[in-house]
Amino acid sequence: MGLSWQQGPLSERSVGHFLVPQPLPERLLFAEPLRRRMRVRFGGQWVADSEDVVLLHEPNRYPVAYFPRADVADGVLGTEPRTTTHRELGPAAWFTVRAGEREAPRAAWQYTGLPDHAGVLRDRVAFAWRAMDAFYEEDERILGHAADPYHRVDIRRTSRHLVVRDGDRVVADTHRPVVLYESGFAPRWYVPREDVDQAALTPVEGQTFCPYKGLAGYFDIGSRKRAAWSYPEAWPEVARVSGFVSFEPDLVDVHLDDRKLALEPGQTVSPHGVDRGLDPDELRSRAAAAPTGTE
Repeated sequence: MGLSWQQGPLSERSVGHFLVPQPLPERLLFAEPLRRRMRVRFGGQWVADSEDVVLLHEPNRYPVAYFPRADVADGVLGTEPRTTTHRELGPAAWFTVRAGEREAPRAAWQYTGLPDHAGVLRDRVAFAWRAMDAFYEEDERILGHAADPYHRVDIRRTSRHLVVRDGDRVVADTHRPVVLYESGFAPRWYVPREDVDQAALTPVEGQTFCPYKGLAGYFDIGSRKRAAWSYPEAWPEVARVSGFVSFEPDLVDVHLDDRKLALEPGQTVSPHGVDRGLDPDELRSRAAAAPTGTE
């Protein structure tokens, strides 16, 4: 997913490789200017507001936004005695974030002994995403993690024949699936509800959140737990899969034009969960208005 996560080019599980004569370092970190205004909300206040954010891509992690100390509100950062050491970037100092009547320990950090080649992060602070109330680009809330500019989702219709079976039972049979291509993932096939045996799907509790597609619900199929999923109200960018159902090929038999599909290595995702203070209705609307004023 994107540049450094899942199977992207800077991931430790990349499906591609660089065409260079000498081996590259085991881990490559990449930093770049975000070139978007980003703001952080906590305790009823804007604790950071900057047009000079640097985005750090680190293998197998979501992108992390680093703000200039000068763009962090006065009195927000309280020094903590705890320090940690990053294997490439050196020692990090940690801060308690305080605003209004709220405080969050270990909610921000800064690298204090950066090597020269990582100087772009000097005098910059990152905020723990779930510890803050919200992050914004301009007046629009950003959900899940800082947006990865290298992440892309494309959806294509096709007339190929897709059949899903649980043993002898046909769960889905369609000549009009859509295929969703997402950065760092193998293709995923989505089936219109009209072409699915609804009686074969048992809804289960629990949802997961994708920053690029929205809120997903899951279904058991017979004894196969969470063998299918659907985005009931996918975000506008991927609205074509709203209500469609996709199936896990390692849990049920999925055949595409008589070829049995298999779950490709590296496709397992750790669910991110929902941001602190974010309810599903707000997540579905996505465009939650920013509070007015600058406090």
